[in-house]
Amino acid sequence: MKSFLYPKINPPSFTWVRPENGAGEKVHEWIQPIMTLNDFEKSREAEVVILGVPLSRSSISASGASEFPDAFRRSWRSFATYNLDDDVDLAELTALDVGDVPMHVTDIGKCHENIVEASAALHQQFHNSKVCAIGGDHSITAMMVKGMKQAKPLDKIGILQFDTHFDLRDMSDNGPSNGTPMRNLIESGVVEGSNMYNIGLHGFFNTKDLKQYADEKGVNYVTLRTARKKGIEETVQHCLEELSSKVDTIYLTVDMDVLDIAYAPGVPASTPGGMTTVELLEGVLAVGRHPKVNAMDIVCLDPLKDTLVQPTVKLGTHIFLTFLTGVILRQSDSN
Repeated sequence: MKSFLYPKINPPSFTWVRPENGAGEKVHEWIQPIMTLNDFEKSREAEVVILGVPLSRSSISASGASEFPDAFRRSWRSFATYNLDDDVDLAELTALDVGDVPMHVTDIGKCHENIVEASAALHQQFHNSKVCAIGGDHSITAMMVKGMKQAKPLDKIGILQFDTHFDLRDMSDNGPSNGTPMRNLIESGVVEGSNMYNIGLHGFFNTKDLKQYADEKGVNYVTLRTARKKGIEETVQHCLEELSSKVDTIYLTVDMDVLDIAYAPGVPASTPGGMTTVELLEGVLAVGRHPKVNAMDIVCLDPLKDTLVQPTVKLGTHIFLTFLTGVILRQSDSN
């Protein structure tokens, strides 16, 4: 399919039929697919922009995370736009699905270049929108943030990360893989280590040299055990308070492997001892409410490893909708 936007973004490969009046009570009736350049040009004021980033060739673990963007779209019909817990209707927001970044069959570097260009284009076009990237493995985060930096070169960017891993592996050994995005951003000078906050690290899933590198670069991290003792929401709010005092904009990245394996069968690097569903949703809601959080991604979710009822896919969609709930609640928080 030929790209309708330069740089590289293809229209959604899967769309739902929407009601004639353009409204609806279900998520698949609410989110608007952008199919033409004319649609794109008319939608500059949208509050939410969704971009599929179907790349998993750069994953250290065998992964079908490239299948998540379409599985994500197919799951929408299972969700209403109304959130009973917070008495919020997401239909108040204009949400666009602009489609997917095209991926080269064999060249990972080219795939990453396309992601950077697409991210820059979206942040330039939708200057005040919340850009939500649906991965894909965690290598996409470095590229989405680099694109944001290209579009807004004067902005100092901070990262709030939910993850089991540091993602600080040596680039010379691992290349721009899903194990290196935070180191990639540090070494490329896009984000300072002191402006990265990682919540959810636990267990036997990081080597000591990665902790030493994190300490050397000033990366801020909170183990899951410590976060639980303090409270997930309180931990997130404390990190956001510190981070927002140092940066202009905050990027949220949710690596689904932060979840306990019992809650996320569809995750390539899932582990025991991780977050519960409730803990992660509580944390994401708190991040969504913060006024400096302007972009996010969900990564490392493999629908091919999920069970038949797709619990991990549905949870990934729930995380996205919970983040947007927080975005709506910002208005009442500021009053």
